[in-house]
Amino acid sequence: MDTSHVVGLRDRAIPAVLVYTGSRTGAVAKLKRGNFYRAGDQWMLHFEKKGGKSREIPVRHDLQEMISAYIDAAGLREAPKNTPLFQSALKKKRRLSGKAIHVNDICRMMKRRLTDFAMPLLYSPHSFRVSTITELLGQSAQGGRAALGRTRRPAHYQPLRPLGAQDQKEHRRLRFPYRSNSRDDFSIIELRI
Repeated sequence: MDTSHVVGLRDRAIPAVLVYTGSRTGAVAKLKRGNFYRAGDQWMLHFEKKGGKSREIPVRHDLQEMISAYIDAAGLREAPKNTPLFQSALKKKRRLSGKAIHVNDICRMMKRRLTDFAMPLLYSPHSFRVSTITELLGQSAQGGRAALGRTRRPAHYQPLRPLGAQDQKEHRRLRFPYRSNSRDDFSIIELRI
């Protein structure tokens, strides 16, 4: 990914926030400059969640570096606290508009970046949330469960995983469970990529 300009730095920071925090795309799109702050020795992200609730998440060192590089390139270091943190871009000019990025823009950006890396287009920003939640639920550490709060992984959500080396050789197939709206059972869908 080309990170020599502000849009590339933004496009690197957004997926990192999604992966490291497990937050919804809408919560990431609503982040303001004041929601990324230092609390003592630790950087924090403050998310406004559904239902008027909020959550503070400590930021890993590598994520803090990605967000800080983006903030510096965007000129947001001294911006007012209510300035949108992640801003939409002005078409192909590699500049920011000053307006908050929309959830749909994040989804389109993810599809562009997946295409750039020749990855399957069936991944979405929500795939990051599901994978993070699955990983945290799988950890036996007490902090993993506490970080999720009341979030539970629905039975029909599982991270997308290749079947095996043989299938990857043939057609790069992916399988994932799918719940039919008309039935209570789950079917397996297999995609050839």
